[in-house]
Amino acid sequence: MSPRRRPTLRDIALSLDLSVNTVSRALADKDAVSPETRERVKGEAERLGYVPNTMARSLVLRNAMTLGLVITNPSNPFFARLISAIEERGRERGYSLMLVVTEDSAENERRAAEELMRWGVDGVLAIPVQHGAEHWRRLRKSGTPVVLLNRHLPELDADVVGVDYYAGARAATEHVLDSGARELYLVEEDLDISPVSERIRGFQETLAARGIGAPDGAVVRVDAPEGVPVSAPFDPGAAYAIGADLARRAGRGAVVLAGNDYHALGLYRAFTERGLRVGVDIGVVGHGDHPFSAYLDPALTTVRLPAPDVGRAGVDRLLERVRSGAVDTEPIHTLLAPELVVRASAGPLRRGER
Repeated sequence: MSPRRRPTLRDIALSLDLSVNTVSRALADKDAVSPETRERVKGEAERLGYVPNTMARSLVLRNAMTLGLVITNPSNPFFARLISAIEERGRERGYSLMLVVTEDSAENERRAAEELMRWGVDGVLAIPVQHGAEHWRRLRKSGTPVVLLNRHLPELDADVVGVDYYAGARAATEHVLDSGARELYLVEEDLDISPVSERIRGFQETLAARGIGAPDGAVVRVDAPEGVPVSAPFDPGAAYAIGADLARRAGRGAVVLAGNDYHALGLYRAFTERGLRVGVDIGVVGHGDHPFSAYLDPALTTVRLPAPDVGRAGVDRLLERVRSGAVDTEPIHTLLAPELVVRASAGPLRRGER
């Protein structure tokens, strides 16, 4: 059986003995068509199951009313909230969203850029892999503006809208120091991406500014499990072994800052299994404020990230570029402030060596 042919404007016109031009104007609610004819045309379009061909319309108008979103890992809760905010803001402005997932692969990202160029989207929001920028340059050269989200790409002079991870790390570190802790550790992903490097910089520079020396191995990197893509969902188990080691060598009253709340989960289990009470004997601070964070025992002190605000601001910036046609003007970097959410997991702590 051959597939059912999609109804066209011509089918409606033939059925009603009208011209294609009249049918088109009626469906577009143009004044040149009487209300009676407009009602007949819309009724017949509904009967036939007619749906406007958006791609054909975009070729005529040279405006696809579609935004591309290139993302590394939709299972990351931050990115999931980001996607929702982008889709909602785009819909408010009359735009559809074309989502492409790269799994943090440079080759997948190159193909994504080429695919979006072929589809002729109006603009692209991208969380870059951070390895290579030539495909983004080609996309911009074709007249398609690109706005980077949440990660910097020094090789590309493009707008960036993201989170101020440096400020978030400083706020968390300062809070812990203000509570009296002097032995601090930072557990971070072993990824060469700007959010990680900015959190490490914020942690280290805050300690230095307070004149506090970091213990040996203060920054501990979490390796991704072998054979698992770096874009896979965060695994609490990846931080569990690190927590077991820190439970042996950290003094009573030490605090461990985690680069995400899932790693904080792994630390909780490692510490409690070894007889350490989180929030009493050892402190933990997370990053992300995922829904489970407030329900841990004790509730997790963490850094709340403004994912919806980043998504909305990214769409607004991109559409400013689309409207102005200014693809290569001076880039604008906008970093939105995170919020430290203080709960019970980081103190008050008893100090002193075990």
